[in-house]
Parts: sequence; C-alpha cells; structure tokens
Amino acid sequence: MGTSAWHVYVVRHARRDELKKHLEANGIGCALHYPLPLHLQKCYASLGYKAGDFPVAVKAARDCLSLPIYPELTDRQVQRITDAIKEFFKSR
Repeated sequence: MGTSAWHVYVVRHARRDELKKHLEANGIGCALHYPLPLHLQKCYASLGYKAGDFPVAVKAARDCLSLPIYPELTDRQVQRITDAIKEFFKSR
C-alpha cells in the first residue's frame, strides 16, 4: 500500500456556514472545496442531470466544510482548531 497524500480534511454539519464564520472569526482558515455537487457542475451538463436527481450529493455539498490540513500544521494549531470547534458547539 502506498503513502497517503491528504488533500482535504472534511467535516459535515447542518450548520456548516455558521461554523465556517465562527472559525474565520477566530482566524482559522477553512473552505468549501466542493460547494456544488458534481452532477450540477457545468462540465457535466451534457449528462442531463438536474437538481433533485442526487439528494444525498446535494446534502453533502451543503453540509461539508474543509478544515486546515497541511504538513506544517503543529499540534498546538490542531488544538486551537479543535478548541474553536468545541466553543462553537457549546455556545449554540
């Protein structure tokens, strides 16, 4: 088995946008890597899919948030990220 090259670290939550704003307000970068499901992207339009064809994919696109992940991320930074996420859920 080969070595993994982690691309994104994704979490899912129904209040993803609120969590994203909270993390950004705390100086923690995060992203929506795939905000549009594949079947609704322009490059796949020729396949003829429409909104509603893949409801699970739509929900995943709506709920997914990519957290920071890169080789130089320190344990201290990981702790800061997890603390901010815990704070978000305690305050809601």
